[in-house]
Amino acid sequence: MPASAAAPPALPDSARSWRRLALSFLMAAIGGVGLWSTVVVLPTIQAEFGVDRGGASLPFTATLIGFAAGGVVMGRVADRFGIAVPLGLGAVMLGAGYVAAGLSQSYWQFLLAQALLIGMLGSSPSFGPLVADVSHWFRRRRGIAVAIAASGSYAAGAIWPPVIQWATEAWGWRAAHMGVGLFCLVTLLPLSLMMRERPVLDDTPLPARRASGGTRRSVMAPGRLQALLALAGVACCVAMSMPQVHLVAYCVDLGYGPAVGAEMLSMMLGLGIASRLASGFIADRIGGLGTLILGSALQAVALVFFLPFDGLVSLYLVAALFGLSQGGIVPSYALIVRDHFPAREAGSRVSIVLMSTVLGMALGGWMSGEIHDLTGSYAAAFLNGIAWNLLNLGIALWLMMAGRGGASARPQPVAV
Repeated sequence: MPASAAAPPALPDSARSWRRLALSFLMAAIGGVGLWSTVVVLPTIQAEFGVDRGGASLPFTATLIGFAAGGVVMGRVADRFGIAVPLGLGAVMLGAGYVAAGLSQSYWQFLLAQALLIGMLGSSPSFGPLVADVSHWFRRRRGIAVAIAASGSYAAGAIWPPVIQWATEAWGWRAAHMGVGLFCLVTLLPLSLMMRERPVLDDTPLPARRASGGTRRSVMAPGRLQALLALAGVACCVAMSMPQVHLVAYCVDLGYGPAVGAEMLSMMLGLGIASRLASGFIADRIGGLGTLILGSALQAVALVFFLPFDGLVSLYLVAALFGLSQGGIVPSYALIVRDHFPAREAGSRVSIVLMSTVLGMALGGWMSGEIHDLTGSYAAAFLNGIAWNLLNLGIALWLMMAGRGGASARPQPVAV
């Protein structure tokens, strides 16, 4: 098409922006399978390769470490070439990774397929880089748009565990993995071609901050703010990982079986979507930092309730409460970054902070498995998660207080 006939750039919050968001959510829901498949087959992998609970948790940890490293790299690629390039590459690598995992003949082959092909190169573009891309297409409704995009990973968690559990019981875990890989390839590759349009980068303040003017920066040094947000991301998701990673295994230990655990995990993450969407509306009113503080406090309360309640009905209720409590935490980091860093750096900076949350999930998933092996139960692992949650809440409150120049409840931006 000649340049003169090309469609004009999409305005923020336009109909084209919302269509783009719908595609982003769909791709995140499909591509996010890499985060959840090892959770479902954790007991199966433990029996298949003859490892302990900590060893069976290691593929999840390795997948998330690869996912975090790949997300930062893919964010830089997206900043330079657009989001379609990393998404297309991810589709191919997911297909190859799940086929390789299904064909693996040793524990270490399975681990490498999960970490390198599925985590680092396959699923990573569908989270941080995709959320950063969505943030460019919205201004007035950026909070809810980012929340919807980030909900794709929760949709993956709600949809994929029961599907993989059913396929594993019907065909075996190897055939289930290969089927997942082929499905990802034939769906994600065409969808990535529909994401080739590049956004117009915009540093205009959001309506709630329009009075400050200009591109907004925190009074805190950029490197220091980035580091604190990354540490907060690690801390919140070490806490978050305990129920999300080990819920299926926890139900097995309690005698309820893996199917009940997969159903409970699906319910938790489905309610997490509702929580995440609600947090988007809240963030458009109180900002990313206020949303982070609210979500962190609610998650700490929900984690405490896991300690005294382990009956089947009460565990369903606590899992539901946890799902409703923590959905808004991760998207709030993307909003904080977009509030305080230039738009041209969004892909890499959002990915760095969001991938720190993934590292927290990886660390917490492995740490909880090791604590279980040392103590023989998950009680100490829940206490460990509560301690990390308090660290996250402390950082968020400190950032709020450090940014008070008077009446502002968030780090005060200055004009550039």
